[in-house]
Amino acid sequence: MKAFRLLSAAVFLGTCTAPAQTYTKEVSRIIQQKCQQCHRPNDIAPFALMNFEDASTYAPDIKRVVGERKMPPWKPADEGSAPFQDNFNLSAEERRTLLSWVDAGAPKGDDADLPEAAPVNASPWELGEPDLILSMPEFTPPRAADTYRCFVLPTGLDETRYVSASQALPGDKRQVHHVLLYIDQTGESAKLDGKDGQPGYSCFGGPGIELTIGGLLGGWAPGARTRHLPDGIGQVLPGKSRIVMQVHYHPGGRTAPDQTKVGLWYRAANKVEKRLVNIPLINQTFVLPPGESNVVVKASQVVFPFLTGKAILIAPHMHLLGRTIKVEVKDADGTVRPMINIEDWDFNWQGFYTFGEAVKLPAFSTVWLTSSYDNSANNPRNPNNPLKAVRWGEGTEDEMCLAFLGVVFDNESFLPFRSGSTK
Repeated sequence: MKAFRLLSAAVFLGTCTAPAQTYTKEVSRIIQQKCQQCHRPNDIAPFALMNFEDASTYAPDIKRVVGERKMPPWKPADEGSAPFQDNFNLSAEERRTLLSWVDAGAPKGDDADLPEAAPVNASPWELGEPDLILSMPEFTPPRAADTYRCFVLPTGLDETRYVSASQALPGDKRQVHHVLLYIDQTGESAKLDGKDGQPGYSCFGGPGIELTIGGLLGGWAPGARTRHLPDGIGQVLPGKSRIVMQVHYHPGGRTAPDQTKVGLWYRAANKVEKRLVNIPLINQTFVLPPGESNVVVKASQVVFPFLTGKAILIAPHMHLLGRTIKVEVKDADGTVRPMINIEDWDFNWQGFYTFGEAVKLPAFSTVWLTSSYDNSANNPRNPNNPLKAVRWGEGTEDEMCLAFLGVVFDNESFLPFRSGSTK
């Protein structure tokens, strides 16, 4: 009788066990929202995840990279970061759903449960045809793990324009890992262009030229989506200026010619009430002693009454020794508000993050950047052998402590905007 009761209980419990998640009902929606922006045909991911056949084929890979938290490559931690637009990180529940689906044998489910397919833009330009398209000369990167190359693109503009959006369009997404766009108002980049007999010039960590206020225009990283700035906001692009496009090449196999392009969308001058300025929060005086595995470096900026405003976006930046980076605002009353917190920095996965709601920068508040570095032999990314003291610099063996804040100010009259030409 006891054995019968145990068997009956087991059968009862088995019949009451929740059904396994299926691709058509749960998994497809997660993949559509969090994965397909990269895992689609002709994009940067090594394979597409557009249907059940794709997902089931790569189910073991999905389990591995999701379990190890390598994918999706969303770097800001939820704790210590403000909410961001286009956050494609997996929630704990979504992660469990994907892992349990694979463990259950990756069942398909009923086709009637499939979500409506996401719209596909036939144009490579995400916001429609740009007002200005600039193209770099054709360039074939060497067969190296990483190549950083800057290309000088004259705008051909005689007058100042206001940019509402910019998009870097990789020519060969199998090789182009990320792109940063800078504005050169001095013509300094033209002196470097082609000096080694190839288009552009070698660069790392930045454009290798001195930048004026508002010198960072934008960038592209895998999974990034192009958005217009909020209504009434534009970014200054002075007449006669040049755009310096830094391309990080990371070939997965054979190299091939690349011709990456930049598209710009304008906003009419009479529609611009505020000008977006990318302000660097920076420390250039630090030293990372050899052998030290946790060196903390800080930078800060006090917000003065005549420069109050709000942050629209943020772009933190370090090199290969960086481990963590955090930016926060401390108000005059001691209240601390988070901006961004990256607990596992990876130079290969960096980008621009747009706040879900602009972060206010009130008078006498302080913006703090806190970063940490591992300059020990235990850091597999350490480029220095033998170990050495590391300081600020542009090279692979150097480091940076930097975050760009995309800010609009309440009183722009204090800002030295330039609208003149360059030679």
